[in-house]
Amino acid sequence: MIGKISGILDYKALDHVLIDVRGVGYIVHCSDRTLAALAGPGQPVALYTDMLVREDLQQLFGFPTLVEKEWHRLLTSVQGVGAKASLAILGALGPDGVGRAIALGDWNSVKAAKGVGPKIAQRVVTELKDKAPGVMAMGAGPTAIGDAVVEPEAPVAPAPRKAAPAPAVPVVNAQGDALSALTNLGYQPGEAASAVATALGDTPDLDTSGLIRAALRLLAPKD
Repeated sequence: MIGKISGILDYKALDHVLIDVRGVGYIVHCSDRTLAALAGPGQPVALYTDMLVREDLQQLFGFPTLVEKEWHRLLTSVQGVGAKASLAILGALGPDGVGRAIALGDWNSVKAAKGVGPKIAQRVVTELKDKAPGVMAMGAGPTAIGDAVVEPEAPVAPAPRKAAPAPAVPVVNAQGDALSALTNLGYQPGEAASAVATALGDTPDLDTSGLIRAALRLLAPKD
């Protein structure tokens, strides 16, 4: 099983890329959103991958984060959702959008993906609603796009010394931290995920404390 591909991007097609890994080219199918975010030909690239193996077919599907890969795994577990439909949903909504749509029971947003009908969209929301909080809590995950390191096949002359890059700024997972805090307070994962999704829909740039406060207001008993 191939779980990650790191190499040089040879070319982009409409629904896939070719990545050269030490002289071996791998075709990796991606969503529109992922394709748009990838660097151009000749640049290093890395993607987490999921491999589909059938008697007559082997295909790789690529994702910039582990959380997106997990959503793909869950989406394709729903009857009637193949890899192509999963990529369409992820391309239309992004991983965070998928989580919010499922947590809120918003099957119309899922239906907006190309080739996804209302019955399939409703099935996705129904079957994955209990699983959504766990994936949402994973948060952004480590981003692979642009972080590829490609080793040479043979020793090469040392390159001129460059200034050390600035340390990466840690990604703050406000959504995951808020979900964890709410479940620790005794709320059920499903209701916590729904409140967090609603709060983010109203104010997408909330930090962790703001998101917790907004979700608690939504969860408070109504008079």
